[in-house]
Amino acid sequence: MSQDSASEKNVPVIELRHVDKHFGDLHVLRDVNLSVGRGEVLVVIGPSGSGKSTMCRTMNRLETIDSGEILIEGEPLPQEGRELARMRAELGMVFQQFNLFAHMTILDNVTLGPREVLGQGKEEAERYAMELLERVGVAEQAHKVPAQLSGGQQQRAAIARSLAMRPKAMMFDEPTSALDPEMINEVLDVMVELARGGMTMVVVTHEMSFARRVADRVVFMADGQIVEEGSPDEFFDHPKTQRARDFLDSIKGH
Repeated sequence: MSQDSASEKNVPVIELRHVDKHFGDLHVLRDVNLSVGRGEVLVVIGPSGSGKSTMCRTMNRLETIDSGEILIEGEPLPQEGRELARMRAELGMVFQQFNLFAHMTILDNVTLGPREVLGQGKEEAERYAMELLERVGVAEQAHKVPAQLSGGQQQRAAIARSLAMRPKAMMFDEPTSALDPEMINEVLDVMVELARGGMTMVVVTHEMSFARRVADRVVFMADGQIVEEGSPDEFFDHPKTQRARDFLDSIKGH
């Protein structure tokens, strides 16, 4: 491996440097510093209102920041314009709500981005979309509209839609929180497979068993700050801060 390619491999896929964000008088992100390595699965947990989702959404400027810097593979993320659109397309995003276009079939939902943004032809886009829908277990739903699918099926289709853009990283903002309990595992299983396949992932979740099972690193946020981070075993079995211990005590038995 050349020195250039070796150093490139060490450049974080996503990096936040001294990021601050306010919503009016509310200081939702306070001097946040974080890097996500290539192929790393980073799971972000913490109480409601801790800034987890906001931090996730700043990574591709779905939320603007007041100060600091966000870099994608060492390249600063611009505030606006065509370059932002290009870089944003390299980061897949899966939301709490599925955000599928209601009037379009699942196949059309998945092929829209590759055709409009990546310039793929219809045949190429549909072939890859069907591979992805097969991978997430909803290929037989390809010609239905979202309302004909269960919540779990819609979320899996939304994951396929993000993967169709061939992203450098995938971000999940509480992807199971809108699902009925029996549908949660079918979505988490797809995410586990993505992680095993080496996808770089940032996952904001309340699913602690998923964090233990899949995360390379757990980040715990409270009051807009990263309070603690470490391996799942370190964090869950030996939390360093009282804030983390209190949080873990509060969710035991849930």
